[in-house]
Amino acid sequence: MKNKFYSILFVTGALTALTSCSDVLDADKYLEDRRTLESVFTDINQTNAWLTQSFSFLRGDLADCKTKERTYFQCFADDMYYGDRDEYRGDAYPYMESYNAIKQGDYNENFAQNAWYNAYKGIYQASVFIQNIDMNDKLTLEERLDMKGQARFVRAYYYWLLLRRYGPVPIMPENGADYTLPYEELATPRSTYEEVAEFIGAEMVQACEELQSWSRFQGNTDATAIIRPTKGAALATRALAYLYAASPLANGQLANGYHPAGVTDAFAQNLRNRDGQPLLSLTYDESKWARAAAACRDVIECEAHYELYHAGVNTSDNKNTGYPKTITPPDDGDFSTKAWPDGWMDIDPYLSYRDYFNGVVGLDNSEIIFSRGYNADYSWHSNVDGFVTHQMPNSLFGFNSHGLTQKMVDAYYMNDGTDVAGKDSELNGGDGSERSKEWTTTRGANVYTNFPPLGPNVSMQYANREPRFYACVSFNGSYWWDPCPTRSNSNRYQQIFYYRGTTSTGGSSDGSSTSTTTNNGYQNNSYYLRTGIGCKKWVNPNDYRTIRDGGDYDNIVHKWEPAIRYADILLMYAEALNELNGSYSIPSWDGKKTYNISRDVTEMKRGIRPVRCRAGLPDYTPGEYGDQMTLRNKIKRERMIELMGEGKRYYDLRRWMDAPVEESKTIYGCNVMMTSKQPDEFQRVVPIYNLPTVFADKMYFWPICFDELKRNKELVQNPGWQTQD
Repeated sequence: MKNKFYSILFVTGALTALTSCSDVLDADKYLEDRRTLESVFTDINQTNAWLTQSFSFLRGDLADCKTKERTYFQCFADDMYYGDRDEYRGDAYPYMESYNAIKQGDYNENFAQNAWYNAYKGIYQASVFIQNIDMNDKLTLEERLDMKGQARFVRAYYYWLLLRRYGPVPIMPENGADYTLPYEELATPRSTYEEVAEFIGAEMVQACEELQSWSRFQGNTDATAIIRPTKGAALATRALAYLYAASPLANGQLANGYHPAGVTDAFAQNLRNRDGQPLLSLTYDESKWARAAAACRDVIECEAHYELYHAGVNTSDNKNTGYPKTITPPDDGDFSTKAWPDGWMDIDPYLSYRDYFNGVVGLDNSEIIFSRGYNADYSWHSNVDGFVTHQMPNSLFGFNSHGLTQKMVDAYYMNDGTDVAGKDSELNGGDGSERSKEWTTTRGANVYTNFPPLGPNVSMQYANREPRFYACVSFNGSYWWDPCPTRSNSNRYQQIFYYRGTTSTGGSSDGSSTSTTTNNGYQNNSYYLRTGIGCKKWVNPNDYRTIRDGGDYDNIVHKWEPAIRYADILLMYAEALNELNGSYSIPSWDGKKTYNISRDVTEMKRGIRPVRCRAGLPDYTPGEYGDQMTLRNKIKRERMIELMGEGKRYYDLRRWMDAPVEESKTIYGCNVMMTSKQPDEFQRVVPIYNLPTVFADKMYFWPICFDELKRNKELVQNPGWQTQD
């Protein structure tokens, strides 16, 4: 056949064998392209534009937790659901939009594949930049080096996003391939999971050496600066890749007594390249956990000096505007006796957690390690959809469709760190009788004083819960804010009930008055909460809408997307240390010191205590720290609570190989068929049959689309998915 090549081969090898973004070109066109590149990379403005374009694909399918259905499926595991795409709605709407189809693996190989395409486009764009930035002598050496580090970061970050979603992927040649080879010989096989993780780790170390700043965000008011990486972001991404590579799915799946009964290594056995090479490790290597722990420690001890966001004590009661008086957690004899960062004496745990997510926190927040921003292309509330508007009740012109499972609600602790009565009773074969004493509802004008922040006519099972619960859970009768200037000022702070019926009765915060509002409970349409439990995370007291359909996102406060935040790194550190039985000496990222890595309780507390303290909860007991299995389950639960709604739980369940069990459990919630005259029956926990959930092995990784399999003959499909039309 006639030899041909692709215009990008001189920078990224066989990339176009995997993407559909480039055309086949001849040698004259190659020279023309080269001259074009010289004109770009000798001009400062065009050079900056090229680098910006390299980051431009970090949106849509490649966002962590932007919105609801379709490409943002990873926000909904066993903790959250969306309810406005329940059913097949005809050919005009692909059936894969359905929540039920996503949860049952009933989607096909060509659905939601922009993540693959866009990641490799970004890899190409960044590779061109790395290969050509040194042409620009108008920039100083330090400027060129920093920009090269940014491009190297984002290229490795795209690989990280691909690895997390698709598993092992092809790594493109750094310096190109022989363009005289036939098309078939340019096909590139998938690298192993370990090879991709090692590549990401090595690239992030090099990016860290090239980047010139540890603190690009601090004090910077430029809205685009947030998406530019720092040295800390590079180290944090490296830690993520290493932690996933150490986790059971990629690290000898049946080792160490880790896995639930019935989980097998069939998936790993079946994921092989065409030459039979396993792409997931079939043997356990404990040192990978040590490597991950050391990588997390690099972030903890780096010069960026990351710290969890915390808000000071609020002494005035401004609950109508969203800032109630601080509720002091119960005395634990530890955190209660110390000031931050060693205790909670001088912080408000509720506001410390809530305000990190609702737009109050700015660019100078030391918990943000990396974010994709909030502007038009990265919006949490674009003109299409968004988390907040789909959480807001009908009466506030929201879509009232994002909700939480009873399992998620039960995961939250009581304010003293104990479990709520009847926790997971139904999931464990119980009849829910443990909850019976919780059905007594509160009534009277002094409810808020006695049981803050509850109002009248609310189930006592929601009383005295941990601060993160009130920041995230919209239980039946919880308060919402309505700052809309065109609506009445008389009920800015109103209770929202989810009883079935044409109207629902709300009350003021002191119980002195009630009002009738638009129904927020069960309706014969999509706009009701399937479990009778809503979600408040990301909601700002100043968010409002004037209409539901037809747009109106202008009054939703901008929120930064927390792609990587420090709390995640801290919990990862504790998790990795907990899995160790031996001791390891591992050099830091720059080789300037050596860490002694082992299952050291003091070091595990270093990861856990800040998260528990900021949450207003006591630390774990010595017995809990002392038992590996117990602490493993505690850390998993802590991640479920702390990172809820951030696109982490979906991947955690898969890397732990807990998904076959946890994602197959029946979803429970309140009995939404009950009216306000049946409050106790509404609170009775029942199965929610219109939210089915199953898990098949093929759902560990997203399928690779048919076009890519046809284009790259060496590319193998993930197990369980079809390989051709």
